[in-house]
Amino acid sequence: MELRHLEYLVAVAEEAGFTRAAQRVHVSQSGVSAQIRQLERELGAELFDRSGRTATLTRAGEAALAHAREALSAAAAVRQAVDQVTGLLRGRLTVGMVTACTITALFDALDAFHQAHPGVSISLAEGGSAELADRVRGGALDLALIGAAGAPPEDLATLPIASERLVAAVPPGHDLAQRSGLALSELAGLPVVCMPPGTGIRAAFDQACAAADIRPAITLEASAAATIADLAARGMGVAILSESMTGAFAGRLCPVLIEDARTPAVLALAWRAPGAPAVAELVRHCRASFAVA
Repeated sequence: MELRHLEYLVAVAEEAGFTRAAQRVHVSQSGVSAQIRQLERELGAELFDRSGRTATLTRAGEAALAHAREALSAAAAVRQAVDQVTGLLRGRLTVGMVTACTITALFDALDAFHQAHPGVSISLAEGGSAELADRVRGGALDLALIGAAGAPPEDLATLPIASERLVAAVPPGHDLAQRSGLALSELAGLPVVCMPPGTGIRAAFDQACAAADIRPAITLEASAAATIADLAARGMGVAILSESMTGAFAGRLCPVLIEDARTPAVLALAWRAPGAPAVAELVRHCRASFAVA
């Protein structure tokens, strides 16, 4: 039994399929499948049920998964201990970011890290904030840039990047355009364009609406802030965004503060403490790039 067998076992379990697992570990699908078969022969039991559209763990697979994760964690700890002594950074970092991320400071940090530590390869993954946080908890991601409502997850180490109130953004000719603020109740009956569930802005908006006992008419959803802003600028609905997101649409959109949505949308980096040396080093570059203490 080799560590790569355990790595592939964890990857297939977490990705629920051999194709996505192969993409994650940068090996062909047939290679991953062959290695899992070899592990099953060695253990004398099938680890995955392959009869459906997704690969699901058998009872034997579920029993093996926790120990596989522990073994991989122990191996990483050995590498970390040696790297701390030698001062070397190598290996691979898997970084998650919110879908359609356009935050230049993150890309600057990744570039600076890569220039300083070319021995560490970087893989990027996109997703919703809730999904990314869960993947950090499970070890599938080393670090992720996520959105949250009010505060980042308490069970993860975090570096807050931004905290902003929500605004309703409308084109200049809209009835609300000349307002400096509004109540959530004033959105009743108006079409709303918002991010999907699992994102920080949507969580903050949903919390505010629940507190005010309001059910908004969300007619369009999009993962990219630019898409939401563009739809609103075309008159497709009232965009729900954070204050800074409307900056690129000055002249096309008028941001109006939602006064009773007091829970801010928070943007933060999240990772599992204590984290490998490479994670700590990437966080250091992010602090410098985002200019946060």
